[in-house]
Amino acid sequence: MNSFTFYNPVKVVFGRGRINQVQSEAAKLGSRCLIVIGQGSVRKNGILDKCIDMLDAIAVTHTLLQGVQPNPRIEMVYEGIREARKFKADFTLAIGGGSSIDTAKAIAAGVMYDGDPWDFYTMKAEVAKALPIMVLLTVAATGSEMNSISVIQNDSTRQKIRAQGHPMFPAVSILDPELTKTLPLDYTAYASVDIISHVLEGYFTSGDEHTPLQDGFTESVVRSVISGTYALMKDPADIEARSTMMWASSLALSGFTTAGIGPFRFENHLIEHALSAYHDIPHGAGLSIVMPAWMKENKKNLMHRFEKFARNVFHANTADDAIEKLEGFFREINAPTSLSHYKISNFKELAENIMECAPTRGLVLQREYVERILERAK
Repeated sequence: MNSFTFYNPVKVVFGRGRINQVQSEAAKLGSRCLIVIGQGSVRKNGILDKCIDMLDAIAVTHTLLQGVQPNPRIEMVYEGIREARKFKADFTLAIGGGSSIDTAKAIAAGVMYDGDPWDFYTMKAEVAKALPIMVLLTVAATGSEMNSISVIQNDSTRQKIRAQGHPMFPAVSILDPELTKTLPLDYTAYASVDIISHVLEGYFTSGDEHTPLQDGFTESVVRSVISGTYALMKDPADIEARSTMMWASSLALSGFTTAGIGPFRFENHLIEHALSAYHDIPHGAGLSIVMPAWMKENKKNLMHRFEKFARNVFHANTADDAIEKLEGFFREINAPTSLSHYKISNFKELAENIMECAPTRGLVLQREYVERILERAK
């Protein structure tokens, strides 16, 4: 195991009915709140109104930024910063999934920065400070509720890039599995893929062979997510399955599974972000296309890892078994596994974008390697 420094200061409030903790937790953060939501689902299902009532009860004034898109855009961040400054917000409340959370993080950091917040994503500036961030999670997928990462898309440059900095850790994240019950089955499937991808990036690409605890943790997350997804496809109201998925989402990208494994590569996410930037597809759907192709391209170099994954997750034997089983699971839950599903064929353009964005993840890739993965995914 490699040496490491682990830091994760997020306070997690987990359980059925814990939405009611919004009131007491918000009271600790400030008196003027910028609420950040997506395109209306939390308004339709009453979650937003319930939160507003709780804020009103403790005299926390608030203003609303709504309309955050999947694959959130930098333009919404700019709008949120203007609103937060005008309102003099002293904390942000993200209600929703990764898109709302990542936007709220970018706003919280951008308010405290004199330059263009896109600088955080292009590595021109570091996040030095941010407003306190509160999260009420309604979509368990990205893990943004328990890390300091924000992923934002810039349509003018066709880039989807992440920024990271300790000030963007949420102060508190409220995880109430009841709030995920209205998530459609297709997005439940995409969420499952996203969670699995977060733990497998490090699992397959770490060079340290002496990480049994981290490997076992990763394998357990994958097994739990697969069984939980099957349960939800059968009964979307299964609250125990929703609880498992919600906690798996938070743990998967919290740093627990990668602490001590040494350097690793997030290549699948890099490639998928290009797909989203050009074609605006759901992130999890893009990952279910990229991951099997990446695995097929890398299985010879990482044979021992794939064989271990096959044994410990699927009770199988070979690297091919591992890939077949995981890709088969994606198909069973109706997650796409080929670029043709979205009629994507601009491989050269995508490869160029991937090569341009690779440095933002500390990656050095060969263009031919990227093109082979895209070809396998077609």
